[in-house]
Amino acid sequence: MKNTILAALLASLLPVWAHAAPDYRIDHMDPPLWWTGMRNSTLQLMVHGPHIADLEPTLAYPGVRIASVARVANQNYLFINLEIAPDAAPGAMDLVFKRGSQSLRYNYTLLARAAGSAQRAGFNSSDAIYEVMPDRFANGNPSNDNAADMSERADRSAPSGRHGGDIRGMADHLDYIAAMGFTTVWPTPLLESNSPAYSYHGYATTDHYRIDPRYGSNEEYRSFVAQARAKGLGVIQDVVLNHIGSKHWWMQDMPMPDWLTYQGKFVPTEHHRVAVQDPYASSEDKRNFTQGWFVEDMPDLNQANPYVATYLIQNDIWWIEYAGLSGLRVDTYGYSDTDFLSRWSGSVMAEYPKLNLVGEEWSPLIPVVAFWQEGKQNFNGYVSHMPSMMDFPLTYTLRRALAAPDGAEYSLTNLYETLSQDYLYPNAGNLVLFEGNHDVSRLYSELNADDGLFRMAMAFVATAPRIPQFYAGTEVQMTSTTKGRDDASYRHDFPGGWRGDVVNAFTGAGLSAQQAAAQAYVKKLLNWRKGASVIHHGKMMHYGPEHNTYVYFRYDGTRKVMVAFNKNSTDTVLKTARFHEMLTGVRAGVDVVSGKRVTLDGEVTLPARSALILEIEQ
Repeated sequence: MKNTILAALLASLLPVWAHAAPDYRIDHMDPPLWWTGMRNSTLQLMVHGPHIADLEPTLAYPGVRIASVARVANQNYLFINLEIAPDAAPGAMDLVFKRGSQSLRYNYTLLARAAGSAQRAGFNSSDAIYEVMPDRFANGNPSNDNAADMSERADRSAPSGRHGGDIRGMADHLDYIAAMGFTTVWPTPLLESNSPAYSYHGYATTDHYRIDPRYGSNEEYRSFVAQARAKGLGVIQDVVLNHIGSKHWWMQDMPMPDWLTYQGKFVPTEHHRVAVQDPYASSEDKRNFTQGWFVEDMPDLNQANPYVATYLIQNDIWWIEYAGLSGLRVDTYGYSDTDFLSRWSGSVMAEYPKLNLVGEEWSPLIPVVAFWQEGKQNFNGYVSHMPSMMDFPLTYTLRRALAAPDGAEYSLTNLYETLSQDYLYPNAGNLVLFEGNHDVSRLYSELNADDGLFRMAMAFVATAPRIPQFYAGTEVQMTSTTKGRDDASYRHDFPGGWRGDVVNAFTGAGLSAQQAAAQAYVKKLLNWRKGASVIHHGKMMHYGPEHNTYVYFRYDGTRKVMVAFNKNSTDTVLKTARFHEMLTGVRAGVDVVSGKRVTLDGEVTLPARSALILEIEQ
């Protein structure tokens, strides 16, 4: 009797799993695969599944070993650090998870890295970038407009709803993009964004390793990049380091208490973007800027947590390698943990030293943007490895200077003076200058529907010492509201992207004569630019604006290009003697748009509201 009671007592003290073994399984294995031959020989696997931390992982594969295993607060997670030797062969390796007599097997794939992958060239000043919002560009596959496991349904009549554009729609129109003279495509985020509303926006990721099924599949995305490459086009991926969507699968089972900032509590950012580089800033302001949330349904990631940091770094390297990308555009760059950004940019560039990355720092202040560019000697010792940034200061100035009435605060002089401060950047020529994007009013509307000012803006973006970026629809003078913030109006569907559209910008059907002419102008300008190495790499000399005109030259050892703007509502005569440093001995130049020869022996007449781009005869 005593033995029976003792046996029962001992049985009651055994772990619960001995009575009823947990349903061990792996729900997530991130990254889902990897490559041999990477510069960084370490790989951290995030393994997620019920009670997975109860198990001990083992591996028997030549050239790959488990260096360490980390268990965290949530027992449903296991972090496995692998060491991959340089001579490890690609193949399938079995990760075996054991506890006593129980075991779980996972087949993990190592692929061979593509030849030349590490030395892939990124976008540069010879490129012209075309930004596309995939949901609003073209619906190539109506059957994927809705997905069973995605909460928001397509409704093209809803200004802020999903409209059905997808990867196939972009692929179907690669010929149009290439023919227009663009060389690189930047789609806004394509990763799964399973939000109940506004999900087309894409900047609230819910799965870092899955293309949103309403756009297509991972394989379809990779195929799109390959199709673009075959047509001479690179693809930039839009990535979000700062935050996720509230429906991310992490939110249902958080890996550890400090995976999010403020311990997962919503604290809004006050957007004090100068705080991280302000010598007088309070620690509280610095913390709020990098840790505060945009909105409650976009939780802020805590990249000071080393597991979060490693996950994000590996994720972006994974997509570059998997899809064959030409670069990354990083959303809300400065909002992330500052030390993490140094590590992130350094890690990506170490793996791809010739790639290009461009960050978004939405500030009109040059020092704020310059702080983040690689090579900047910052007063606080911060070291960045970020090659490029979006040139918000010059974009702001361009739009305001052209839109302002005569005698207003802004003028062409502001444009001249902003460019004169390029010495503040480590590499101004690698900045991305844009005429507009999905977050601001349409350029044509901002310029009061003035076709002449529109052409001046196009000419400046195409010839300034920058990497130019254009927003899909600008070429046909799409419009929007200009008062207040009205995202829906900035993001109207591209005409012709949906079956039955009366106006089709891809074919020209239904465009007004002015729209067609504007499109032709942009096409001529950018196709000329593709072969104009002096614009890609040449030096610049400019002359202070006079009488509402502005002139600059791009030049190298063999070629010169003269760019002259006349913002006046009447024709204006320029005396060419002022430009003798560039024009001594020059008799004429050829208008790159019209092909006409323009004499320069004494004076040149600029038509009202115009830009003149001349290839100087040598």
